[in-house]
Amino acid sequence: MKVAYVFSTSGHTASYKLGKMILPQLESGTHGAEVVGMFFFDDNTYLLRKGDPMGERLSRVAEQQNILLMMCDQCALERGLAQGEVGNCTPYGTVPHVQVGCFPDLYRAFSDNPPDQVITL
Repeated sequence: MKVAYVFSTSGHTASYKLGKMILPQLESGTHGAEVVGMFFFDDNTYLLRKGDPMGERLSRVAEQQNILLMMCDQCALERGLAQGEVGNCTPYGTVPHVQVGCFPDLYRAFSDNPPDQVITL
């Protein structure tokens, strides 16, 4: 089964669930599902800052396992993690392998490798 995660809950939820549960399982090969992508909203985008230990680990896993990492463009712009304007921006100050976009960009990115399930945390 292929899954995608959407990290939309503010606060400690994404960093805890991703950092303590999902990421260690991905690193050890015990997650049990193929993760095809992760989409980050609001302050969850900060996890993808360059130098963030969890973001650096996630970037390595994403490269190894071909996992899409995408931040909401508006959220990233508001937090200084993208440059440009809504609908046309690029990541800035993030770990490698991060993209910035909105739902149409996410759908396009998944068009060749769609998830079977989308899980929102």
